[in-house]
Amino acid sequence: MNDGLSTVSYIGATILFILSLGGLSNPETSRRGNLYGIIGMALAVLATVFGSKVTAAGIPYIIAAMAVGGFVGVYAARTVQMTQMPELVALMHSLVGAAAALVGFASYLDPSASLTGVEKTIHEVEIYVGILIGVVTFAGSLVAFGKLNGKIGGKPLLLPGRHFLNLLGLLIVIGFGKSFLNAHTIEDGMIPLFVMTAIALLFGIHMVMAIGGADMPVVVSMLNSYSGWAAAATGFMLNNDLLIVTGALVGSSGAILSYIMCNAMNRSFFSVIAGGFGSGAPKIAAKGDAPAEPQGEVTPVSSTETAELLREAKSIIIVPGYGMAVAQAQHTVFEITKVLREKGVNVRFGIHPVAGRMPGHMNVLLAEAKVPYDIVMEMDELNDDFPETDVSIVIGANDIVNPAAQDDPTSPIAGMPVLEVWKAKTSIVMKRSMASGYAGVDNPLFYKENNRMLFGDAKKMLDEVLTALKA
Repeated sequence: MNDGLSTVSYIGATILFILSLGGLSNPETSRRGNLYGIIGMALAVLATVFGSKVTAAGIPYIIAAMAVGGFVGVYAARTVQMTQMPELVALMHSLVGAAAALVGFASYLDPSASLTGVEKTIHEVEIYVGILIGVVTFAGSLVAFGKLNGKIGGKPLLLPGRHFLNLLGLLIVIGFGKSFLNAHTIEDGMIPLFVMTAIALLFGIHMVMAIGGADMPVVVSMLNSYSGWAAAATGFMLNNDLLIVTGALVGSSGAILSYIMCNAMNRSFFSVIAGGFGSGAPKIAAKGDAPAEPQGEVTPVSSTETAELLREAKSIIIVPGYGMAVAQAQHTVFEITKVLREKGVNVRFGIHPVAGRMPGHMNVLLAEAKVPYDIVMEMDELNDDFPETDVSIVIGANDIVNPAAQDDPTSPIAGMPVLEVWKAKTSIVMKRSMASGYAGVDNPLFYKENNRMLFGDAKKMLDEVLTALKA
């Protein structure tokens, strides 16, 4: 394939990637967006493999690598549960970071590179920055993976003087960067490169370890942005225009998504990076402290009573949370929705932007269960409707329906926009226990007079509700 045809293919792939991002912005067009992305990536890979920069001798190795990667991808797609998607996304981000770092080292050690003067300096800056971003993305994504699948606790690790440590690490990286650019031989340059890599690893680990469980949706979108910039840096190192453009698209869209996530929690991006929000557990009283005052009395409800409330309702809003994902109850939720809609009940779903463990987590689960897109609505579309709603039912959510965000200025989540489920005539909260959410704060919703608590596994309880509704 000549260079002209490769360029045309790259332009076509770029257009398809842009259309893919546009399609993925809405659940109704997401399938089409995925298809555009698949076609664009296939076109980009073919144009690269059969382009002028790849020799015939190298094609068998590339095909072998693609076969291995394709097998791993197909295996993951067939075996990973929808509830495991957040940690899978984090793991994929780590692979992008690792690839960027490895390409950086390979570019530096490439014996065919014979640049001099300004070109050599620019190329080495690309290598240094590319490895730095790649390693931070790799380390941070692995920690996020551990937090998302429970191998690492959600409580933030806040080291004394950690901001000073981060600043010190940055200064060391800059200092060794100067040494790297002034190195006369490859051997001399490897020492500052290894030092920077070690500091980048520590920084990536430290950065995500300091972020609490409640901020994980922002972390996932932030790491998505980092992986995009790592890919763009790889494009600079390889002098590949398509990789630069694609990386910039992913990096900028991830940054915009992080901004949207932060707005949804009424927090700044820098406050998320500063960490500390979302301890993963309520604070434990120190020895000698007076016992905590009871927050109030809760009113339990049975699955049969819940079914009766739903049967008598004319308007219902369902608010799903991570508990629904853990219990894999989305299919039962859809069956209940079908039964109620057949009876003429107006059933809608209220989705908070940060519900679950990654952006759009609840939308993905509901789409998997075939819930119609037109009844799945964002928080801002539904909040004004709660006073006219007969029943609001919360399935495994906590912080996103906490009235303390509006009523308690001292609360850690004060000012965070929430779904105002307590304004419905009756609210039902489904939880396994009275444990707090990721933010580690109590929820006054549980003790309101019009609230009922349906305790137990969400899947089991909803199956009982469905049976009672059909009776």
